[in-house]
Amino acid sequence: MLFRQLEYLVALSRERHFARAAQACYVSQPALSEAIRKLEEELDVPLVRRGRKYEGLTPEGERIVVRAQRILADRDALKDEVGALRTGLSGRLRIGAVPTASGAVSLLTAPFCAAHPLVTVEVIADLQSEDILRQLQNFEVDAGVTYLHKALPDTFQSVPLYQERYVLLTNVADGLAQRTAATWAEASRLPLCLLTGAMQGRQVLDELFAEAGLQPSPQVETDSVAALFAHVRTGQWASIVPHTWLHVFGVPHGMRAVPMVEPDRTVPMGLVVTAREPVSVMARALTETARHTDVAAVLERLPGDPLPQ
Repeated sequence: MLFRQLEYLVALSRERHFARAAQACYVSQPALSEAIRKLEEELDVPLVRRGRKYEGLTPEGERIVVRAQRILADRDALKDEVGALRTGLSGRLRIGAVPTASGAVSLLTAPFCAAHPLVTVEVIADLQSEDILRQLQNFEVDAGVTYLHKALPDTFQSVPLYQERYVLLTNVADGLAQRTAATWAEASRLPLCLLTGAMQGRQVLDELFAEAGLQPSPQVETDSVAALFAHVRTGQWASIVPHTWLHVFGVPHGMRAVPMVEPDRTVPMGLVVTAREPVSVMARALTETARHTDVAAVLERLPGDPLPQ
C-alpha cells in the first residue's frame, strides 16, 4: 500500500492536477485523493495544499516527493536486478535526448536492443539540456544524450560520444554553396532561419557567433528541425545546423551543406546518467553499450564521406 501511495503522490507532483494524476495512475480521482489523505495521516503531516482545486504541495510534501522518487526508483532497480539474474534484462529503458542527438541515440539503441532483446526502449526527444538533467534527477528517464561543454553537477556522470560540428545549410543557388567552407561572419550576413533562443542548440550557436564578435539576427526562429529544412528549401533563407542532422535527414535536393570555420569549433556530446549508487540496471547496461560503441566513427563526418577503415 505504501508504494502505491508514494506513486500517487509523485504523479500528483508531476501532473499538478488530481484528475490527470489519477488518469496517469489508472485509478479514479477519489481513490487517489483518499490514498494521499491516508499517507498524510500515517506521516502526521499535510502534504498537499488544498483549496477549491490543487494548489501545490506543502514544503513537507515537496521533501517527501524527493524521498518517494528515490524509494520508487530503488524498488524498480531491485526488481530489474532480480529479473536480470533470472531471465536476462527486461523492462523499459527511457532515454531523454536533445533534438540534435537523434542519430547518436539510434546508434546506441541498435546494439543495446540486440544485446537485450527483452527490453523495450522509449526515446523522449526534443528535450532541452536542463529538462534532461531534471528528469534524470526525478527518475523520469534512465539516461540522457546531451551537451557536455559545461560542467555537470557531481550528481551526474557521463560517457563522451562524439563532437558536434556545424554546417551552413543553404540553397544551391547561393554563392557560398559552391565553397568548401563558410565563415560565421559570412553566414551572419545571410537571411537566417535558426532555432529559438530558449533551445540549447541555439545558445551554442550564439556562443560561437559571439566568439567571432557577431550577434545573429535571424528573420525566422522555430523550435522545429523540420521547419528549418522547410524554410531553407524555399531558397529565401539559410540556416546553421549540427552536421549530425544530416545523418538523419540527409542533404535534401537543391541544398548544400558547407562546413563552418573561423571559428572552427566543436561541442562535445555524451551519455549522461545519475551518479547515485546503486546505479539502475538499465542505466548501467546502456552505459556499457555506449563505452563499447564507436559513435564518433559514424557521426564525426559528413554524409557521403568515406567511413574510416
